[in-house]
Amino acid sequence: MPLSRRDFTARTVLAGAGVALTGTVGALATAPGALAADDGAPQEGHGHGPAHAPGYGPLVPDPAGILALPAGFTYRVITHSGVTKLDSGESTPSNHDGTAAFEGRRGVTLLVNNHELKGPRTGWAHPVPLAEGLVYDPAAAGGCTVVEVRRGGEVAEWVGVAGTSTNCAGGATPWDTWLTCEESEDLAGKNGMTKDHGYVFEVDPHDRRANRDPKPVKAFGRYAHEAVVIDPRQGHAYLTEDASGPNGLLYRWTPPTGFRHGRGKLRTLADDAGVLAAAKCFDSSGRFVDDLSRATRIGTTYGVDWVQVADRDARTVPVRKQFGESAVTRGRKLEGMWWADGGAYFVSSYAREESPGAAHDGQVWFYDAKRRTVRLTVLIGVNADTTADGGYDGPDNITVSPYGGLVIAEDGSGLQHLFGATESGRTYPLARNEMNLGTAEEPEYSEFTGVCFSPDERTLFANIQDPGIMLAITGPWRRTR
Repeated sequence: MPLSRRDFTARTVLAGAGVALTGTVGALATAPGALAADDGAPQEGHGHGPAHAPGYGPLVPDPAGILALPAGFTYRVITHSGVTKLDSGESTPSNHDGTAAFEGRRGVTLLVNNHELKGPRTGWAHPVPLAEGLVYDPAAAGGCTVVEVRRGGEVAEWVGVAGTSTNCAGGATPWDTWLTCEESEDLAGKNGMTKDHGYVFEVDPHDRRANRDPKPVKAFGRYAHEAVVIDPRQGHAYLTEDASGPNGLLYRWTPPTGFRHGRGKLRTLADDAGVLAAAKCFDSSGRFVDDLSRATRIGTTYGVDWVQVADRDARTVPVRKQFGESAVTRGRKLEGMWWADGGAYFVSSYAREESPGAAHDGQVWFYDAKRRTVRLTVLIGVNADTTADGGYDGPDNITVSPYGGLVIAEDGSGLQHLFGATESGRTYPLARNEMNLGTAEEPEYSEFTGVCFSPDERTLFANIQDPGIMLAITGPWRRTR
């Protein structure tokens, strides 16, 4: 049922309730009360006297040239493509991306790690091995591995699913499995593929047998998937699309009547089960909002209606092109998602409809599932100096921190960081990639991905995508404000 203007107005009065983040992070100049991104030094507040810098202090260079961290923090390499091995003896695949951590038996932590490998296997030195019984399309290079970190520090790794393409982000389910998302629209016969791609697959880290004979969850649609979360109360799935020409969409899948989620249940769904719909936003005056990048003011809140997708398998016309200009609301590079506070935090890697060159900025939105509203909670401006700490751009993977606020993986220009965004809307550095993949004259740093906390909240896991390194970060965690 469409959300009326009266309902929307009533709900926006309470839109801040239950939302952990407010304020602005490295805000655009047009945003009122903008704060500069913090660099670890004390700053003046805005009408509140001196402001103490949040976070854990400046980053300390790493003699090993991998990861700079604040004083008191340490890291450990868990997997490293081309260096560490799977149980089968083959190399850890490259291009680490979305990751989630699960609690295993007897103190074991299980991580499912996406490998964003696009197209045919022949183009990659370390594709996901074609483990028997776990292959969807033998021509495709991507997939997931499951990484087991035991209490004593020993690590084991094996294939969760193989023969998928461009496994970017994804999301953990309330029943302790991982949904891996293909950021692809390749049909069989295109780019060397032998099967259709652009789907979501479920991977169970606890039971290797459950992953045999991989089956795409076609009910979630076929498009350039980025991330997915599940509403544990209503059972809805929310999904982002990282695409352009036109920009991608925010989706909601509503389960069919009588369907109950659980391990292995998604495999039983018919291809057209439930309802897949795209978000259509409007402001408090009832005006249609064509693109989320229009919002330049923290706290901007839109009502959301959901418009059903006509052809979710999109074999002729991509899903995002099936809608007219005023039918749905788009977003520039919709990226990571995380479920918390009764809704979904989700990222748009750009905060404007158009960008000069490759310059990034970014947004984090919060979808309130009960009120059916989206609220702009974090706004990031174009980084004026991409060669120094203190400025951030291109938000991508995110997680909600047990110590308050968000932890965000940067995929922008220049230096790449993990950075925190506090509940008061300030930023602070957590890590810096020190692996220069270019030259001294033209340095190049790979993006961070897969940011997530361990089940006991003591370890932050994150990946450097290229060459493909999973890291475990520990230290004096405390609540940040």
